[in-house]
Amino acid sequence: MRILIVEDDADLSAAMAEYFELQEAKCDFAYNGLMGVELAISLNFDVILLDFMLPKLDGFDVCSELRRRGCSTPVLMLTAMGTTEDQLGGFDAGVDDYVVKPCPMPLLWARINSLYRRAKNQQAMQELGPLKIDIESRELKREGLIITLTPTEWRILETLLQHSPKIVSRFDIEQFVWPDQEPDQGRLNVHLHALRKAIDKPFSYPLIKTVTGYGVCISAKN
Repeated sequence: MRILIVEDDADLSAAMAEYFELQEAKCDFAYNGLMGVELAISLNFDVILLDFMLPKLDGFDVCSELRRRGCSTPVLMLTAMGTTEDQLGGFDAGVDDYVVKPCPMPLLWARINSLYRRAKNQQAMQELGPLKIDIESRELKREGLIITLTPTEWRILETLLQHSPKIVSRFDIEQFVWPDQEPDQGRLNVHLHALRKAIDKPFSYPLIKTVTGYGVCISAKN
């Protein structure tokens, strides 16, 4: 599991990360709201742990911006603000769970795990128009025909599905598929071509579309 901790208290962030890493999670850090938005959009996380009182952009605005930009990563808000109005404001902004500080680490980890499992179950089986996707078993069908993809093509497809029907920039796709490598438009073009050939070429209309100057999207709309 990969967790983004958006918290301006560096000591608290370090303490939480130390506990989570003992549970075999990997943690990244953002110390202000704007940095949290950019990391959450540009990289792939399983859960976002979000404080409310943040420099530059508060937690509610961070979550609202992520949802506006098509980020569906589960968000757990961890804050000292615990009134009913505060919690309702968080859910209105799009958070998935709300925990009031202080919270014992085992309980916090259990809440994070719950969000993680729920998201994985929701993502395991998906349908997009004529396309049926089982992420867990790596089974893909269109109009009953089985489609075989390479691991790289699967990762590109997952990125597009996560944001569908919104457009995903080529840079964001590259960062998800090859996070530790330099961007390479030629390499991405090769894999996109192969993905289109597998998913669209045998059928009457394309699902994967390039929007010149913006990026790529997958949509059931003809």
